This record gives sequence, C-alpha cells and structure tokens, in this order.
Amino acid sequence: MTARRPRAAWLLGPALVAGVAYLDPGNVASNMTAGARFGYLLVWVVVLGNTMAWLIQYLSAKLGVVTGRSLAETLGERLHRPWARRAYWLQAELVAMATDIAEVIGGAVALWLLFGVPLPVGGLVTGAVSLALLLVQQRRGARSFEFIVIALLAIIAFGFAYGVFVAPPDPAGVIGGLVPRFEGAESVLLAASILGATIMPHAIYAHSALARDRFADASTTSTPHPPTATTDKTTPHTPTAPTPNTATPPDPARIPRLLRATRWDVTIALAIAGTVNLAILLLAAANLAGVPGTDSLEGAYAALQSGLGAVVATLFAVGLLASGLASTAVGAYAGAEIMQGLLRVRVPLIARRLVTLAPAIAILAAGVDPTAALVLSQVVLSFGIPFALVPLVALTARTDVLGRYRNRWWTTLGGVASAVFLIALNGMLLWLVLGGAPPGG
Repeated sequence: MTARRPRAAWLLGPALVAGVAYLDPGNVASNMTAGARFGYLLVWVVVLGNTMAWLIQYLSAKLGVVTGRSLAETLGERLHRPWARRAYWLQAELVAMATDIAEVIGGAVALWLLFGVPLPVGGLVTGAVSLALLLVQQRRGARSFEFIVIALLAIIAFGFAYGVFVAPPDPAGVIGGLVPRFEGAESVLLAASILGATIMPHAIYAHSALARDRFADASTTSTPHPPTATTDKTTPHTPTAPTPNTATPPDPARIPRLLRATRWDVTIALAIAGTVNLAILLLAAANLAGVPGTDSLEGAYAALQSGLGAVVATLFAVGLLASGLASTAVGAYAGAEIMQGLLRVRVPLIARRLVTLAPAIAILAAGVDPTAALVLSQVVLSFGIPFALVPLVALTARTDVLGRYRNRWWTTLGGVASAVFLIALNGMLLWLVLGGAPPGG
C-alpha cells in the first residue's frame, strides 16, 4: 500500500524558517538607519537584495533536496585534508557567532525597551528561549520547529509593518527610490550594509540543511539511495569519510514535485521578508527622516513613540523581540550544522549554546553600544559571504553533484553575477568602514 502524497502546502516551510535570517536585528538596524538618514533613496537596494536572495536560497534548498546533504556536509566530503576542513570550519563558525551576537543583542534591546530588563539579562533570556526552540527541533522534528518559527515570523511581519499603515509613505518617493543612485560615501556604506545584512552566510548553510531534514523525512522510498543522489547513469560517488547524517534523499520520482514546492516556498518566504524590510525602510523614511538620534534602535523606538504613538512603538519593539528570538534559533541551528558537516563532530546542544552565547553576553555586560555592536557584526559577516556563496554556485552547477538537476547556464550566470556583485559591495563596505571614509563624502 503506497503512502498518501502530502498536500503541496504541507511541503512549504524550510524557506520560511531560513527567511527569518532576512529579518534579523541587523536588517532592522540597517533599513531603519537608511530610511532615517536618506529617506527613499535606497529603496532599490532592498528590492535588488531580495531578488538576489531568491536565487541564492533556491540553490541552497535545491542542493539539500536533491542530494540529501547540506552545503556543509557536501563541502566536508570534498575537502579531503583535515587542516582545510578545520580552516573552513573556523571561518564559518566565526561567521555564525557574529550572527548570534547581532541576534542576541537585538532580543536584549527589545526586552529592555518593552520591560526595562537589563541588557545582559535580556541576552540570557534570548539565549534561553533559542535553546528551547532548538530542543523542540531536536526532539519533535523539523515540522514542529517550523511551526514555531513561522508563528514568530508572523509577529515580526505585523510588528514592523503596522506603522506603515498608520503613517503611509509618499508614493512618488517610493517610485523615485527604485532608481539606482547614491548620495555620497555614507549612502554607499548603508547600501552595502543592507545587502550584507540581507545575504547572510548562515542562511545559505541553514537552508540546505532544513530542506534535507524536511524532505528526507517526507520520503517514501523503501530502498536507500546513494548519498550523492546523482540522477544520471554514472557510478555513485563514494565519500572520503563517513558523515554523521543518516538522511537519505527523496525518491527520485518525487524530486521534481519537491523542487516545484521549494520554488513556491522560497517565493513566499522572500516576498514576506522583502515586504517587511521595505516596510521598515519606508516607516523610517516617512516618519524619521531628519529626526536626530534615530541611528540606533533605541532612538528609533523613542522617535516612533513620540511621533506615531505608543502602539506603533510597542509593536516595533515586539517585532524586534520576535526577530531576535527566531533568528538566533535559526543561527544556532546553522552553527551546529556547520560543525557537524565540516568536522563530523556533534557537540551537546547546551554546551554549544553556552559557548556561542558568551560573546554576546560579554559585549552587553561591557556596556558596548548595542547598535555599534550590530554594525560591527555585519562587517564580520561580510568576510564569510564568499566562502558560502561561491561554493554553492559551483556545486549546484556540477553534474556529479546534482545530476540532471544541475543549474542551467543562465542560472549559473545569475548566481555568478550575484556572487560578484555581493562580494564587491561587501569589499566596499569593509573598505569604507575600516578605511574611515567620511560620511557624505
């Protein structure tokens, strides 16, 4: 007796979870600052970033669906030398920790704004909640984890978008903001920050693993398939060392349907993320442009409270809290996957969470300005983008990895163009920040 095919809607979810990375506190800070300082000028950057993110996240999910392996696992197989795997893991782990710093700080700031909780205590609370979410994923499976994160995503969307309906932006200004242009070095810096906060390395690692976990569970195959799941008639690749993951790819007959569902999943997730990011920028552009002190989350909250009322400001803080809680759980999931895939080491969940939480708590306890720490974390993230994005595009273009599901030439061209553009802009971000370019130059 064959199992019932799941409804198409039941196949959605992995991209919505990975999409939370596009709505983390780093995105909030970048978009809010851009709108407050330059009005509608950088609307086009948000739209462009979201377009590139669709392609990148789809390629990541496709790798997980077809091979039954995450990006980290695939790289772990192909990096034969132990020192190379360790070096690659180190940079990826630093990127994951930088992500965690931004997300824990965002949750802590939100708890402080809403309830007056001291920042270090708020950081601990954010870390504890993310640990609880990870335990749900570990013990109840991918679907339960998705339900919780998607619920938080709904709160994020409502919290950040509500203010746009209370105080709508100028339509002419929005249309004018779609024309690509800059106004001085500071606008270039903010554009690079928006894109750096949008295309995050940990989201690339996480999405392939989320798709692997979900669709391996949904598989109805009775005979295990080769780990690399090549669909052409060549001899299956033999991995150089065993991997800790025991998931097998879906039945080859199911893969086309799963990929169609994945395209819808990514489209819905990025439509939500892009709309919310745009709403944050438009909220600031319409209501905070020229208002002093709005270059920080606390200043933006105070300005919203005085200009639009307590309800809008409170919902903004609630959205920030949900953003910190959801994104730090996804970031911690990505960090665990990176270690497992590259080093073939599984660390106890609580021990790993305490280690990755420590830097964020130390920064909060030291009294470092939270928004400055968020900006610096985005600079660290920019170093990791090439190491995740270039291998992703290269692997998904290979027949020996994806078989007949490898990228078409125009897909690879789009991936290469996105990678070059993002790497160049992040290089510009590093140059402007580390070189100390004067604002407005």
